[in-house]
Formats: sequence, C-alpha cells, structure tokens
Amino acid sequence: MTPLRGIALKLGSVFLFIVMAALIKATSQDVPPGEAVFFRSVFALPVILGWLAWRGELSTGLRAERPMGHVWRGVIGVSAMGCNFAALGMLPLPEVTAIGYAAPLMTVLLAALLLGERLRAVRMTAVGIGLCGVLIVLWPRLSVDAVDRVAAIGAALVLASAALRAMVQIHIRRLVQTESTSAIVFYFSLTSTGIALLTLPFGWTLPGPEAALMLVTAGVLGGIAQILLTSAYRGAEAALLAPFDYASMLFALIIGYSVFGEVPTGTMLLGAGIVMAAGGLIIWRERQLGIERGKARPGMTPHG
Repeated sequence: MTPLRGIALKLGSVFLFIVMAALIKATSQDVPPGEAVFFRSVFALPVILGWLAWRGELSTGLRAERPMGHVWRGVIGVSAMGCNFAALGMLPLPEVTAIGYAAPLMTVLLAALLLGERLRAVRMTAVGIGLCGVLIVLWPRLSVDAVDRVAAIGAALVLASAALRAMVQIHIRRLVQTESTSAIVFYFSLTSTGIALLTLPFGWTLPGPEAALMLVTAGVLGGIAQILLTSAYRGAEAALLAPFDYASMLFALIIGYSVFGEVPTGTMLLGAGIVMAAGGLIIWRERQLGIERGKARPGMTPHG
C-alpha cells in the first residue's frame, strides 16, 4: 500500500466518523445516549466480522489472551462514547469536535503519569498551548446563566469524553502487548454492545422509521470507519497520518452549517486553531524523534 492510499483511507475514516456523529446528533432529541451507543455498536459488528472473515483473520479476531482487558477497554470506551453522544444534543457539531481535540493532549500527560514516558520541553509547551486553546473554546460556556446551563453541561461532557478517550489510548498501549488489532476492534464492539444494553431500563424509546434508519446507518458507518482507520495504519506511518485527524474540523464545519445551520463563532475557531497548532507541534516533534532514533539504531548493540 502506498502512503497516498493510507492518507486516503485515513481521510475516509475521519469523514465517516463525522457523518456518524451528525446522524447521532440528528436523533439526539428523541433517542437517549445509551440507546445510540447500542445502535452504533451492534450494527458495526456484522461489518467488522465480515471484514475479519474476508481477510482470513476471524480466528485471530476472536482470540483474546486477556479477556478482562477487553472488558475494561469497553467500559472506558462506552463511557467516552456516551458522554460524546450526549454532548452532541447540547452543542454545535464543530464545537464538540474542537473540544474533543483535547484528547491527544491528555494522552501525552497520562502517558507520562501512568506509563513513565518522558515529558520533554517541546511536549510540555505544546500541551500547555493546546490546553489554552481548549479553554478559549470553553470560555463562552463557563457562564452560570440559566440560558447557557445546557451548553455548559455539554461542554463538560465533551471534556469528560476527551479524558476518557485519553485513558482508552493508554489502555490500548498496554493491551497491544498481548492482543491483536483485530481482537481489540472486535471485542470493543462486542463489549460496548453489551454494556450499552444495560442502559435499557433508563429511558430507551422506540425510534420512528427515519430515526431508526439514521441510527442503523450510524452503526454501519462507524464499523466501516473503524476498518478504514485500521487499514490506513497498516499502510502508512502514524506520524504521516496523524495530522489528517484535523480534517474532521473542516468536515464538521461543512456538515454543521449545511445540515444544522450552525455558524461557528470566532472564539471557537480561534481556540480550535490553537489546539490544532499545538497538536501539529507534538506530531512534528515525535516525527523528529523518530528520525533521530532511526539514525541511532544502526550503531546500537544488540542490547540497545
């Protein structure tokens, strides 16, 4: 696979995830977050199983060396998804996307705290700049006025989702030491389906035909997007693909305006731009360190 194909797959996955979020947002006034998570998860399962069978990886995808590791990944992931889905009903799509960019910044901090990764000056500076950008996006939602209370709760939910997604990334870094990517993808959909089903007693509704179609489509698109994302990283370096995550802002702006009539504020765009710049700085620095490690590797002894 060429790098250009990897980039195309990454952009395809980013676009489908934003379309999925838009479909969830469109049903958010009638369908509670737990039910939306269930549809997102259960209808992704056939897509993922079909993909694993087509690649001849079905047996690998169903093999779990650490079952409880997958369960905990599911618990944290479902919590993140539920918070994000709830926030989509309270905030504009581009704003949810912008605040969500805090997740990679939090991942850097958690990796230092929990995995002992070295927090270098450039990383610390970038994280600080990025968090300032997140604060700029959040600032208009920090009002205690009754009018803004729902939006403030939505902003808090997105921030909680970002923190949980960062925890998921740390957990996956440990999980990949014994589990295959196929198993992680499959068991997340399986466990998230089961966990979401537990929310059935808490206000599930019977969606109408149009809402049901949108929810099913969201699940299928989520499964396809996950496959495209996995395939992209099989064919291109993570450092090359990472910047294309920020294409989600462009897609969110277009869909938010054309579908929901959401006009972004200057404050939101400024904050999002600062967060994206900080993320770009981290990506650039990681790429430089990767090049330096690559140059040093030929001179290493077998013990490193």
